[in-house]
Amino acid sequence: MMKKNYLLAVIALAMLTVPAFAQKANKLTKEEKKAGWELLFNGKNFKGWRQYAGETMPANWTIEDGAMKVFLGEGKKPGQGAGGDIIFSDREFKNFELSIDWQAGNMANSGIFYYVKEEPGKPIYYAAPEIQVLDNENATDNKIDTHLAGSLYDMIPADPKTVNPAGQWNTCVIKVKDGKASVSMNGTEVVTYTHWTPEWEELVENSKFKNFPGFTKGIAKEGYIGLQDHGYTVWFRNIKIREL
Repeated sequence: MMKKNYLLAVIALAMLTVPAFAQKANKLTKEEKKAGWELLFNGKNFKGWRQYAGETMPANWTIEDGAMKVFLGEGKKPGQGAGGDIIFSDREFKNFELSIDWQAGNMANSGIFYYVKEEPGKPIYYAAPEIQVLDNENATDNKIDTHLAGSLYDMIPADPKTVNPAGQWNTCVIKVKDGKASVSMNGTEVVTYTHWTPEWEELVENSKFKNFPGFTKGIAKEGYIGLQDHGYTVWFRNIKIREL
């Protein structure tokens, strides 16, 4: 009888815990839809996405197991992008909350951009803030704290203890409202800052962007969401956003 009761208890516990893990990738719950969330990636194709300053998707992106996958472009060396930076081009966003799951391959380096403006002849990072995506343990760009995953790249460091290692999924949430921004990694807030303030200008002045006209003249107040091709393998899924 004790064994039977124990078995029933285990089954009951399992039934209670299933809903927490039952949500499928690239799907919204009823609660999320009611809260205004919408998917930017359906897990099947690249609808809404295209190359930054281009018209189609770059050749070094594919769909794998319900995730976007960027990989080393043909004829390129690791760390060398193949012009594969992409944007969600259906519309621009101003005040928003963006959630993205990402998984780094070995030595991976990439980034999540917002307020992207397409400038002829200029790279995606020319005038857009970047939240770093990185294999913190093995990437070559892991020597500077503001270059670690979750950081506002080259400006504000994130706590590396909040980031899962290569081969495991991470959830990054970026929230921007009236200039005030926050970044969370796996449920922990790691970075906060406010655009278009003296503090922001100081961050720019002390970063690699101090001589970037796109930053010195002031970043845009709305723009596209973008993902970076840095010549390494990275997966993205569950890309969803809600306007605030």
